[in-house]
Amino acid sequence: MAITESDYVEKAEHAVLEHKKEMVDNNQRSKKPIGMVTTSKIRNLLAMSADIYNEVINCRSEALSEEIRGRISYLKIRFIYEAGREPSVKSFIEKACILNYIKEINGSKKKYLLFHKYMEALVAYHRYYGGKDN
Repeated sequence: MAITESDYVEKAEHAVLEHKKEMVDNNQRSKKPIGMVTTSKIRNLLAMSADIYNEVINCRSEALSEEIRGRISYLKIRFIYEAGREPSVKSFIEKACILNYIKEINGSKKKYLLFHKYMEALVAYHRYYGGKDN
């Protein structure tokens, strides 16, 4: 289930398309439509991971420090909080398997850098497939 250098772009595209499809299906069935996650919400998620990225990129060893590991754990909690606040964000995070991918980082610099690229790909595909601010 892990992302790799060779498949993270395809997985990001698939996740965005699945999220979009779920939102369309939900809106056809429900009297209370949810709508697709907004670009600003997704960019906020990316910004949270970018703060950590800036520290990770300057890390000299492959193993991340306890401080950075703690920030990654907090990042996971922030994603969970945002998912709990808004159903569209929850759907997006689930379709993109973000929580699983954060767990797989497991203190690895290389895996965190790949996770951040995946987040950037999600933002790009979201915009490409019509993601907008509401």
